[in-house]
Amino acid sequence: MSAKDAPPPLPEPLPVAVADAHTHLDMQNGTVEEALTKAALVGVETVVQVGCDVKGSRWAAETAAAHPNVHAAVALHPNEAPRIVLGDPEGGWSRQGAREGGGDAALDDALAEIDRLAALAHVKAVGETGLDHYRTGPEGKEAQERSFRAHIEIAKRHGKALVIHDREAHDDVLRVLAEEGAPERTVFHCYSGDADMARTCAERGYFMSFAGNVTFKNAQPLRDALAVAPLDLVLVETDAPFLTPAPYRGRPNAPYLIPVTVRAMAAVRGIDEEEMATALAANTARAFDY
Repeated sequence: MSAKDAPPPLPEPLPVAVADAHTHLDMQNGTVEEALTKAALVGVETVVQVGCDVKGSRWAAETAAAHPNVHAAVALHPNEAPRIVLGDPEGGWSRQGAREGGGDAALDDALAEIDRLAALAHVKAVGETGLDHYRTGPEGKEAQERSFRAHIEIAKRHGKALVIHDREAHDDVLRVLAEEGAPERTVFHCYSGDADMARTCAERGYFMSFAGNVTFKNAQPLRDALAVAPLDLVLVETDAPFLTPAPYRGRPNAPYLIPVTVRAMAAVRGIDEEEMATALAANTARAFDY
């Protein structure tokens, strides 16, 4: 195994236990039990497992049912919706290859299954949903937006949090949320806006979840956003196996690396890690109602 493929070392444990507000255990190496054990060693005692398609959402729900410290979020990723409708391999969030486009009826069927899963007690959120203008072109935007609006309705009807994927689509995401009326608890996963957008999110009461990319050298706009976001609306996540924090960028990410990001966030806020971790733990429990 090369150095870049090797898992980073365990960080020092946090003084207060926190949650990983967004992870993909099904995409990581090793078992769920191994990931949870390793995370607990450093003070990461809870994770939110996020589905990106019907199969992944079922897996998230099953995993949460089997582990009391795992909570599930279920959804069709924004890039999954056009893939279902159009059969577009480049539109699919995971790019797993083309399939025959099923049209609106196929999307309705998939959304019906997300609706069914969202009713389960151990499913705490509907997401990740939203808009992604980076990977999906104009031909897929209608399907994305229709799917997004449907997820908002599902979240509100079941009283679940809404987890937003927003990539290069800030204005449109905020527009749709305003038009539909956002759920009481709305989380911008892997927050990617600037300080001005953070102020807008704060005015609307949206949670902003920061991932390992807040540690990247070129991420000053994210740090500026974190600096102005109300502390009681801030979460931390890995989005593992993606977005491994510096200095381990490019190596596999996992929930046990949350302390690296928490410490970086505390430095941005000018507070100690205990205060940061205490706020993050309370905020995540409130956002996902557990």
